[in-house]
Amino acid sequence: MSKIELFKNSLLPVVCIFSAGLLVPKVVNADDLSQTEFGGKDAMSNVTSVSQLLGKEAMSQVSSVSQLKDVQPTDWAYQALRSLVEQYGCIVGYPDRTFRGNRAMSRWEFAAGLNACINSLERLLQENIAVAKADIDKLTRLAKEFETELAVLGTRIENLENRVAYLEDHQFSTTTKLTGQTFFNLTGAFVDGSVKAERGVASSPFAPPRRNPTTNLPSVVEREQPQVTLSYYTLLTLTTSFNGKDALVTQLNAGNGDSPANQLVSAGYYNSWGVPYTDQTGAPTANDVVIRELFYSFRPVDSLQVVIGPRVNFYRYFDNNRFTFFVNGAGSFNSSGSTLVSPIDRGSGFVLAWNITKQLKWTVSYLGESNEFLNTAFGYNTANNPKVGLFNPSNIIATEIGVSPIKNMNLRFLYMRSNNKAYNGFVGGAVGEPLPYGYADDGFGGNIKDAPGDAVVFNFDWLITRRFGIFGRYSYGATYIYPIDKSRESGQVSVQSIQAGLAFPDLFKEGTLGVLSFLIPQDYISGRRYLLSGRGNGGTQYEIEASYFYPITKNIAVVPSFYTIFNPNNFDDNPTVFVGNLRTQFTF
Repeated sequence: MSKIELFKNSLLPVVCIFSAGLLVPKVVNADDLSQTEFGGKDAMSNVTSVSQLLGKEAMSQVSSVSQLKDVQPTDWAYQALRSLVEQYGCIVGYPDRTFRGNRAMSRWEFAAGLNACINSLERLLQENIAVAKADIDKLTRLAKEFETELAVLGTRIENLENRVAYLEDHQFSTTTKLTGQTFFNLTGAFVDGSVKAERGVASSPFAPPRRNPTTNLPSVVEREQPQVTLSYYTLLTLTTSFNGKDALVTQLNAGNGDSPANQLVSAGYYNSWGVPYTDQTGAPTANDVVIRELFYSFRPVDSLQVVIGPRVNFYRYFDNNRFTFFVNGAGSFNSSGSTLVSPIDRGSGFVLAWNITKQLKWTVSYLGESNEFLNTAFGYNTANNPKVGLFNPSNIIATEIGVSPIKNMNLRFLYMRSNNKAYNGFVGGAVGEPLPYGYADDGFGGNIKDAPGDAVVFNFDWLITRRFGIFGRYSYGATYIYPIDKSRESGQVSVQSIQAGLAFPDLFKEGTLGVLSFLIPQDYISGRRYLLSGRGNGGTQYEIEASYFYPITKNIAVVPSFYTIFNPNNFDDNPTVFVGNLRTQFTF
């Protein structure tokens, strides 16, 4: 039989009531222990801080029990324990060598010190360090003499440890996690010659054109090649959880980007073709910090997610595609999602997402207009305006069915019903989908009423092999035009959008993603006469985009992108525009 087994067999069952080598620094007498059950609800009600339990002074090692002034060395047990302390240093006291008590050491206190020495010697034996047989015999005798105290203390502390373990397993403290992304954009737009654009003011991509009283055609200006720019865009996200299964999300953003291609677009097409998604201000004014998202998400059951808030991001839940996420995939405004949805990028309302099975998901939403980039002073963000309200224009109802028929294939079928407010008598611009952009009037320069619209989108991605995938979108939309002048004919603008692309994961290096995308952002089928901007001369704009996401480290990546825009602004006699973007992004 080994020394350890001999030692353990010679001792009665002992449960350590404190960590090895620690004698209770604050005196606890037998009466106190009998009055307070460790398992009772008031066991720790009088302890409010660690300093109350341990005192303010640090602990230090002592070499002799005789150094502990308030312990009287009058019996054999004391002498035996003192010799063990002097030999093995197994009791700790205060620097002034007192226990801070005014009574002799009780049997309970002595048992605690004895237990510390038992643990110390047991560790020495486990480490194959020699321990004198006389000391083992001495400790065995002491353990037998204090059998009752050791057993009672062991039982009570075991109960307390069980309660502490239960609390640790079930406790949850409110926590907030900060994540962020910062993007640096070096961007240039290049063109051989001037570009025709439909604008009311040559220098403004926002001012609607004026119709020529003779031809009834919108006014056209010519724009020259812009200069190269360097900009930033930052997203900071605070995610707070109250029970571990919910999330209160607050996302802030700021930026100063005014992408060069914006100098070439027709009115209402600001931040559309040729513009990297991260090359923007993200607010009405550059460098302003604004709330981009604010919502609360929870799951009443595991399969159902409920999202509600004053600023919910439509694109968190709809029209997703693994190869067109702007962070690492096709990253321009036009290619990162369908151009025909949604006029409410962020809005007030709710989203319900139900995972019916692992292969089938249904999502539905209602959102009223509340976008971070719209200027409320001009009447935008109607959801929090008491004169308009949450349930009047602009708003959307959207629903999407997501299906994964085979591994690595995702199909999405999206329907959106929009109700777009006519600002200044026109619909369109940043809140015009499914028009999608530009402006629409009554066909003669007159104002129109609020315009409802319908859009359907089919969206898919398929990772065919580990290093090759395909993706695409087909969108169809109709915007219904109701002139204020009842003598003018009502009608609709019908438009389709087509996207197809190739994806190359792990191209040249693990973690990279190369994407090649072909896109027709808006191909007007009917109703072109209602277009105040965007009609061009009957041409159809199409785009080719190539991007390559290359992670340098886990937190830093560079993304070169190149866009080619044919027939820009739907003028088939416009020169081709080339856009280059080098993005450096930091994730933390």
